[in-house]
Amino acid sequence: MNFCNKIVATKAAKETPIICLDGVSFIHSTFNDLTVLATSKGNINAALIMEFIRRFVTVCKSYFNNEFNEDQVRKNFALIYELLDEVMDHGFPQILDPDLLKMYITQGKQTNPNLNDIQKLKQITIQATGAISWRAEGIRYKKNEVFIDIVENVNVLLSNRGTVLRADVQGQVLVKTALSGMPECKFGINDKLLIKNSAANPTKQDRGIQIDDIKFHQCVRLGKFDRDRSITFIPPDGIFEVMTYRISENINLPFKIVPVVQEFPEQNRVEFSVKIKAIFERTNFANNVVATIPVPPNTANCKIYSAGAGKAKYEPDKNAILWRIKKFQGDNEFLMSAEVTTTPSKSDKQWNKPPITLNFQVPMFTGSGLRVRYLRIQEKSNYKPTKWIRYITQAGDYQHRI
Repeated sequence: MNFCNKIVATKAAKETPIICLDGVSFIHSTFNDLTVLATSKGNINAALIMEFIRRFVTVCKSYFNNEFNEDQVRKNFALIYELLDEVMDHGFPQILDPDLLKMYITQGKQTNPNLNDIQKLKQITIQATGAISWRAEGIRYKKNEVFIDIVENVNVLLSNRGTVLRADVQGQVLVKTALSGMPECKFGINDKLLIKNSAANPTKQDRGIQIDDIKFHQCVRLGKFDRDRSITFIPPDGIFEVMTYRISENINLPFKIVPVVQEFPEQNRVEFSVKIKAIFERTNFANNVVATIPVPPNTANCKIYSAGAGKAKYEPDKNAILWRIKKFQGDNEFLMSAEVTTTPSKSDKQWNKPPITLNFQVPMFTGSGLRVRYLRIQEKSNYKPTKWIRYITQAGDYQHRI
């Protein structure tokens, strides 16, 4: 009650994740206006508890159709208690793998266990307590395949003159495996440290990238990454995120925007001329490019004079011109021009000109320049799997001031 009165009621939960009141440590995190709280009177590892809270919410989402809100908590009170009983034992975190938990904590009516269920439970226990808890024994596929997707979100803020004010790439490496047995996968990336260590005079093509932050799935062998910068792991079955990373230097921007906005206050009109140029290879195509060009809030009428490709349309509910291009070929540029008529305003307040935002998806292109240098798979049966590698760059927060 003391915590609720002092922290939750004052809306200070997000600002202060660790609070000490009357000798008790309150460690908490907020998700969709729900605060998940852990308490302790001892000297504990606070980072471990914060990670446990995050992982437990992920487990709950996997049971609640990827939702975590007050309604789902009320509906699934009994299930949450059962999950807590499994994931925490005497204050120590235990199994936090959603796929593993779903093998023996199910929703719905339970029947009396038969011999097969008991055998299955024994296998689950061995898997949960073994060295490789994320992968079961005896997996078999007729066709062995592995898919790697490098998905990057480009975040950039450009000045009205095109100067980069802020830029970074948030990336993730998604792996989908359909592999038999217990395969060991190993792939390398064009990391700057690896290139420096492996070549005295690296060529322009071998020039590496500088990774600022990196986070791995629990299956990755961190010792091997520290030694030779290779990512080695025995993968879970199915789709999982093997790593996430952030890069803030030498970002390759896929698009250049050249906006020209001229205001004529005496005539109550504004002229727009926006050019978008694709600065990636001509053999590549961007999909579903959408430029959101803001217009004054007192816009009365909007005329679209030309759109070099796609369709441009004024949408009053969004207070913007939306220029949509389904396919945008690399090394091409297109121009859109429009004129806006405004209603006279009694206020002296000027239009603050929000930035143009761009949404897009560019396959086989990376904003960071990251590349998979090799992919090797070893398994005692020596099968030869099919390997697929795909790169996708999409807009995160892509803005250009006008």
